[in-house]
Amino acid sequence: MDGNTVKAILFDLDNTLIETSRAGGHAIQKTSELLKTTLALDDDTIITICNKFKQKLQHESFDPAASRSIDEVRAGHWEESLKETVGSRSSPSLAAQCYYMWKNTRLEVLNLSPEICNLLRELRGRYKLLLLTNGITQTQREKVEAVGCEEFFDAIVVGGEHAEQKPFVSIFKLCFNMLGVEAMDCVMVGDSLDTDIQGGFNAEVRATVWISSAGGAVPDGSVKPDYTIPTVLELPHVLEQLK
Repeated sequence: MDGNTVKAILFDLDNTLIETSRAGGHAIQKTSELLKTTLALDDDTIITICNKFKQKLQHESFDPAASRSIDEVRAGHWEESLKETVGSRSSPSLAAQCYYMWKNTRLEVLNLSPEICNLLRELRGRYKLLLLTNGITQTQREKVEAVGCEEFFDAIVVGGEHAEQKPFVSIFKLCFNMLGVEAMDCVMVGDSLDTDIQGGFNAEVRATVWISSAGGAVPDGSVKPDYTIPTVLELPHVLEQLK
């Protein structure tokens, strides 16, 4: 690292600025209650259905050019999970109810904490800020709207709207161009070693900052972040070191 002044900060969204995993857990709980009320299922069966949905979500492949919307695809995950577990007791209408309960609850729970809002306001006065999030356009834009974070950023880039997402260099170069900065002017902040930190490393940013809420060590064979902090609220301490 050289003595260049940091001019811009690139932030990841999910589990960096907003607690998407926690919101997802709450959404699953509410959907479980719906299933219990509707089908009178036991807890183990409900857990099986929900785990199947989460697995399908994790391994999801979505083509925005295809005829099905992301809402239809994810309602389909619930329909498949129900059919695989309870057979004929499932129905497309119940699957749709489950999906929209899960989706709407997750969006309702997501928020930028007052502390993070204050942090972003403070940083915005000194740095250019850009939100760089991987994911499907509709899904990520709905999160951005739900948490009302547009006011804190000079630009918002959603990976699903471009040919390549993090960790590919092309999307980082797009961000640098949008902000009018060089790679070495920037800090990348995120919770994913594979996308955020690897992407920052590939793009040769000034520094990478890993948000590791669990405080875990970097796995063998993984890219090594320049800094590791348990919460984005500790970012000012890192920026002081980079002056």
